[in-house]
Order: sequence, then C-alpha cells, then structure tokens
Amino acid sequence: PGKLQVVTTLFPLYDFARQLAGDKAEVSLLLPPGVESHSFEPRPGDIVRISKANVFIYTGPLMEPWSQDILKGITNKELTVINASANIQLAKEEEHDHDAATEGDHNHEHEQGGQDPHIWVDPILAQQIVSTIADGFAAKDPANKDYYLANAKAYNEKLAALDTQIRTALEKCSKKTIVYGGHFAFGYFSKRYGLDHLSPYAGFSPNAEPTPRKITEMIDTLKKADTSYIYYEELLEPRVARVIAEGAGAKLLLLHGAHNISKEELDKGVTYLEIMEGNLERLKLGLGYQD
Repeated sequence: PGKLQVVTTLFPLYDFARQLAGDKAEVSLLLPPGVESHSFEPRPGDIVRISKANVFIYTGPLMEPWSQDILKGITNKELTVINASANIQLAKEEEHDHDAATEGDHNHEHEQGGQDPHIWVDPILAQQIVSTIADGFAAKDPANKDYYLANAKAYNEKLAALDTQIRTALEKCSKKTIVYGGHFAFGYFSKRYGLDHLSPYAGFSPNAEPTPRKITEMIDTLKKADTSYIYYEELLEPRVARVIAEGAGAKLLLLHGAHNISKEELDKGVTYLEIMEGNLERLKLGLGYQD
C-alpha cells in the first residue's frame, strides 16, 4: 500500500527502475524469465497488469510493436507511460552498419533503412534512459522526487564508470571486429567504442535469416582471419553460430544483449551492470586483450 506499481517490458528497464525506486515501488518484469523478447506477445493477464499499474515503462514502439494497440485500449487514465527511448535519436541501420561476407547482397538488403531500438547496450545512452525513468517517477510521485533523482544520479555514476572500464579495456585489444552469429543488437555499443562487426544476418531484424551462402562465406572469412571466437546471443539456440564455429574451427562465446534473463539469472538477482561486465570479459578474450 502506498507504493507505486510499476510494470516494465525488458530486463534493462526492470533493473533500472528497481535501482531508482528502491522501497518506494513494486517493480515487475512483463517478460517471463527465459522468453526471447522479440517473440513475446502479451497475454490477457499481462494487459490487466498494465491497466492496473501506476507506471508502465517500455523501450518504444519499435522494440515493443504490440504496445501501441494495448495502450490505446487502456482505460486507466491515471497510468503514466514512460517511453524509455524519448530524447534519444535512434540510429538508422546503415549508420552503424556491419561488414558483410557479400557486400553487394548486404547493401541491397539494407535499402529499407530501419531504425535500431537496442539503445540500452550503450552505457551512455543507458544514462539517458535512467534519467527519463527518474523524471517519470518524480512526476508521478512528487513527494519522493528527490529520492528518485538522487538514486538516478548515483546509478548514472556507475554507468559512467562502466563506460570508462569498457573504453579502457577495448583500447588494449588487438582486434576491433566482433564476429557474431546471431541478430546483432550491439550496433550502438560498437559505434560508441569504435568496433566493427561481422554477421551472416542482414541487419538486426529478429525475422531475418541468413542464407547458406552467407554462412559459407563467413566460415571462409573466419578461416582466413586470425579469429578464434564467434559470439552468440542469449536465450536462443545458437544454431547458426555453432555451424560457423564448427566450420571455421572457432569457439563460441556469449555476448548477452540483456533483452531478458533466464530463470536462473533472475533467481541469482543478476543486474544489468553484471551482464555488461561479463560481456566485457568475454570481449577481452575474443578480441585479444593485451595488458
């Protein structure tokens, strides 16, 4: 009683919200543990949860396309909706485009020029998300405004430290290309830290599927390059990444996009910061960190 009831969509928003709200709110994650975010479709019970909440936080209409129809049907006029991508200029796909095994095919498939919604993987953009959530909490619960804003300031300092940690480590890596066997969600991250990436997938659409030719070309590319590792995405069977790894004699490493977490991770109380620090350790291994 008396606490804000907050419903969030993706794990980063859930973690940021609970860091800011402390004991002033009950924060819940709409995505069930282990469910891949792009395939999620809300059930009637989820819609009821949103309609009964005080605050609903989502990444934006590109990441959660189902959200717009649901929000139009919500009759709770007191519901505060926080769009976490507000005040962030979303990059077009070609703005942080990846290297392709076959350049001609790749360019043709990028004529659509969609925008990338995976803003949270960049710690600097994550700071903006945190500030947006804090402002929303402060407007909804002005009595605790100073509490939310102070927590946001403290957490954004942790994100700034993470940014410095990542930047310092990656500058000492001999390789600058992330070889990725999944749908690449790290465009903002790569752009922030001056990295390239190579993937058999055209763009970051969750519905994209690589052609056998692109998989073969990527295997050939890895064999020619001095690369012993290929990264895969969380919560999905790394079928394509495994085929490429086996064909090229490479090893698999997780690059966790933090869209959602497993039941085991949830039980352990894993945080966004821990996920990103784990990613950095695996990037140091795969990119040839030299201290």
